[in-house]
Amino acid sequence: MSDFLEKNPWNALRQFTNARIALGRAGNSLPTAPLLAFNLSHAQARDAVHHPLDTEVLHEQLRAQSFSTLDVHSAAPDREHYLRRPDLGRRLSDESRAALGQLKVDSPDVVFVIADGLSAFAASKQSIPLLQAVCAKLTDWKIGPVVVARQARVALGDEIGELLNAKLVVMLIGERPGLSSPDSLGIYLTYAPKLGCSDAQRNCISNVRPEGLNYESAAHKLHYLLTHARRLGLTGVGLKDDSDALLPSTPTTPAVSNNPNTGAT
Repeated sequence: MSDFLEKNPWNALRQFTNARIALGRAGNSLPTAPLLAFNLSHAQARDAVHHPLDTEVLHEQLRAQSFSTLDVHSAAPDREHYLRRPDLGRRLSDESRAALGQLKVDSPDVVFVIADGLSAFAASKQSIPLLQAVCAKLTDWKIGPVVVARQARVALGDEIGELLNAKLVVMLIGERPGLSSPDSLGIYLTYAPKLGCSDAQRNCISNVRPEGLNYESAAHKLHYLLTHARRLGLTGVGLKDDSDALLPSTPTTPAVSNNPNTGAT
């Protein structure tokens, strides 16, 4: 069968990208191997969207790293409602809102929220290593409890931050999975979070995963943005990311945008 496969002259370029190029062909069709690989990647992307976040394990892992934690749920009662009604994922459930409202938290400088978003795989795999990397840099910051949020969209962090009276909220959320990245994490940073904030009022760092923007690079960018957000009293279009200028070499992976569309909003 291999005698009938026609190799693509661009084959050498495949070492530089995960994009599906130079796959070859067998007659008028794809060869069996890349076709099966595509079907596997498609299944992994679908699984990432529908797979539930194991919050019990995540809470245990966070507490093992000395983080205090809270658990919340959006107004979307299940995954079906979450996918069909994005608006419900942007507001807390009545129970979670009441629970946060009764807490007595001493106005933290920053609250981190870990949310399933569109990929629970990303939240469970990438969030804790990233938290460890960035919190090591926040030595003079008052860090609030880590909030684990289910059926969450990005804007859910605004209500959480407002109820906890946080100066800044950082949303670590699973991005819309691609065919080569079912576990990519997005970071959304908002100053003075409150209900009604728009995407123009937040900064985004995307594609956080070992194969994309690694934890140390993402933590460097996030620390830079947090520091300048606190100094300037703003985030969003007014806060530019010049963190690459502080590095000995510039990362090649585009990662930051002020008004992103990564699919979890």
